[in-house]
Order: sequence, then structure tokens, then C-alpha cells
Amino acid sequence: MKGGDRKDVGANTPDSGVSGSAPRKRRASPAKDEGQVANALRSVYKSAVDEDIPSEMLDLLRKLD
Repeated sequence: MKGGDRKDVGANTPDSGVSGSAPRKRRASPAKDEGQVANALRSVYKSAVDEDIPSEMLDLLRKLD
């Protein structure tokens, strides 16, 4: 047999009679995905901005002045 002529034994194809794979969930639309990513980035940015500056860093900055 040549490469394209052979059927894989046990393949989950419609004519193989094998079932049991879970139905696929629908993905969110690209616009919705982008909105979720944008919100996550905003949240991470806000938490980074709201963090206190470590005292060691402030000491180093004072020494540079």
C-alpha cells in the first residue's frame, strides 16, 4: 500500500463506528477575546502602578541625586 491508500486502524472517523469524543466548545469571537485580553492587561498594569516602591530602591535613587 502507498502512504495515502492506507486507513489508520482505530482512527476516529465517521465510518469507523468509534464515538465518544466530547463535542467541541465554541470559541469566543475574536473581538470578545481582544476585549478580555485588554481588560487583563489593564488590570495587571494598574496593580503594577499601585505597588509601593521598595525602600532599597528609594535609597538608591536618593544616592544618585
